[in-house]
Amino acid sequence: MQDEVDRLVDAWHRERPDIDVAPMEVLSRVTRLARHLDRARREAFTEHSLETWEFDVLAALRRSGSPYRLSPGRLLRETLVTSGTMTNRIDRLAAKGLVRRSPDSADRRGVLVELTGPGRKRVDEAFAALLQHERTLLNGLDDGDREHLARLLRRLVLPFDEGS
Repeated sequence: MQDEVDRLVDAWHRERPDIDVAPMEVLSRVTRLARHLDRARREAFTEHSLETWEFDVLAALRRSGSPYRLSPGRLLRETLVTSGTMTNRIDRLAAKGLVRRSPDSADRRGVLVELTGPGRKRVDEAFAALLQHERTLLNGLDDGDREHLARLLRRLVLPFDEGS
């Protein structure tokens, strides 16, 4: 069985036998898998009338635990976007009734962003759909293979996460 990456690697071996293209065998597959995952995410979220960025903000609030409230600064750190972008996102989600702003009792000048009931329902449904799409992507692996792959990918990603 050959996949598209095998064909690319073979072509580079033929055209540039002087270069070691071994990294492509892993990272090109990771890139292709990321594209498939992005497509699955978009499908899962579209089924629930959400954009990817909307899910990211709602999911950060949902993961925070009851009462599902975070400061805008914490949302920035959770979603890795700029302050202006986050303000725009909160405004748009609030206009849809998925979040609301409330005063921060610990800081008179601060506000908290809170997940509404409809926002919680929407993110929970979209998350369940996402997991179903992701399970489909992983159908070719048994539990042991998935666990092994997760450990290997963790080792690969950890230095990047520690550096950010």
